[in-house]
Amino acid sequence: MDQSKQEKEYGYELFPERNTGPKKEKSFVKSLFTSQFKCEIMLKLAMETSPYAKLLLSAMNSSGCKVIRDRHFACEDCDGSVSGGFDVASSQIVLCQNNIHQQSHMNRVVTHELIHAFDHCRAHVDWFNNLRHLACSEIRAANLSGDCSFSSEVSRFNFGMKQHHQECVRDRALRSILAVRKISAEEAQKIVDEVFDSCSNDHAPFGRIPHGSKDAEFAYRDHESRDRYNANL
Repeated sequence: MDQSKQEKEYGYELFPERNTGPKKEKSFVKSLFTSQFKCEIMLKLAMETSPYAKLLLSAMNSSGCKVIRDRHFACEDCDGSVSGGFDVASSQIVLCQNNIHQQSHMNRVVTHELIHAFDHCRAHVDWFNNLRHLACSEIRAANLSGDCSFSSEVSRFNFGMKQHHQECVRDRALRSILAVRKISAEEAQKIVDEVFDSCSNDHAPFGRIPHGSKDAEFAYRDHESRDRYNANL
């Protein structure tokens, strides 16, 4: 793929460190005071303590796609409009160290991007050429990651009543598509509408929409119990 086309059409310009070559090594003392060090600590906590992340990591491992922190995650500076991304070319999750400052935010970003990675693992997703595939994964990520939980929406001063969760999912999926594809808002909305029902009803690997950490913890325990049961058959 032509690199300039890749950057312009697929959102790579939002992640400038993706194309700058090998990073310079920093001394240990200097690294302790960088945003990258803080990002890596928060990532470690997310992977070890967030039930959302633990479930997705376990589900990917069960599907033959083991995630290794040093290989499949990268803390980098990004455009100010994004918090993370899934680089299909390298099967790597990018975490925007200059835009993620709280553990709760890190947990949501890690979960959101792991849903994309899970979809990449379990299905033949044509990320670059099939916008319906992209829209479906963005809908699932917004629906299942906690992006549209009550607490997340309140923190954005977004309030609503009936079907507020669904409208939040539609809006966030639409904005994610427009951030990485050069298409009109009308075209993006049409694509989201076409796949919304089927993709919003796909709750794998959670089983249902987790509306909080308790739901995610229950789904994680259920997944682990099922895996242990199947291993003993």
